Amino acid sequence: MADNCSHDCSSCKQNCSSRDKKSLLKKPHQMSDIKKVIAVVSGKGGVGKSMTCALLAAAAQDKGQVTAVMDADITGPSIPKMFGVRERASGSENGIIPVVTEGGVQIMSMNVLLENEAEPVVWRGSLISGTVLQFWTDVIWTGVDIMFIDMPPGTGDVPLTVFQSIPIDGVIVVTTPQDLVGMIVQKALNMAQMMNVPILGLVENMSYIKCPDCGRKISVFGESGVDALALEHGISAVAKMPIDANLTKAADCGNIENLNDNPLSDFLDKVMAQIKK
Repeated sequence: MADNCSHDCSSCKQNCSSRDKKSLLKKPHQMSDIKKVIAVVSGKGGVGKSMTCALLAAAAQDKGQVTAVMDADITGPSIPKMFGVRERASGSENGIIPVVTEGGVQIMSMNVLLENEAEPVVWRGSLISGTVLQFWTDVIWTGVDIMFIDMPPGTGDVPLTVFQSIPIDGVIVVTTPQDLVGMIVQKALNMAQMMNVPILGLVENMSYIKCPDCGRKISVFGESGVDALALEHGISAVAKMPIDANLTKAADCGNIENLNDNPLSDFLDKVMAQIKK
């Protein structure tokens, strides 16, 4: 225990011996049924974290898993648009009902609560963290085999709240090939390890572009460093996603569930094998 301990574990990042990790966990809604929870994180924004989360959810649903996405990026929610969701969430006397995509994925996001999806959310950190927690405690998630949490970038209030309050089975970390991004990703990896949350896999987005004529892979942003990073942290599941206009178009058109070739399908199998042990 630190000398200046305030005895308020909810706002503390120290992993001291006096902390009872289970005591901070919040129960989901009493009518919810959620088997596994995976958080998708990144050290910084703009690396394709939400795209990765959407692809993983679509792949899981396609494999017959009842899937849900909790969009914890309150100020920059993009999950509903990728899945073509335009309706608002509903509620009953029992709780909040998530929207369901055409393919069956349950979604809760700030954008399904706003009247105008372009309306900015100008809130302080404590209110944002509280809202994310309500997505867990007040939403009725029905028969979910696997939930993905699309986290905001960085290692601030929301990741801390999620790691301490929700029983996470593990995290998937998203990066890109640039050395600067790799350095920042180390912070996300170190935070997960600090909070004793298993790191299930690494996804390097924008890893390469494939030449349309000869098929050669061109490393636009420099040579990949994800394999070395995975080796350093003992991570076995690694994926390298290309720069692909088809992925961008599918996300922009709300058609992420209908991709013919999901680039994270095999990667998800490796991740699921770890949490089923």
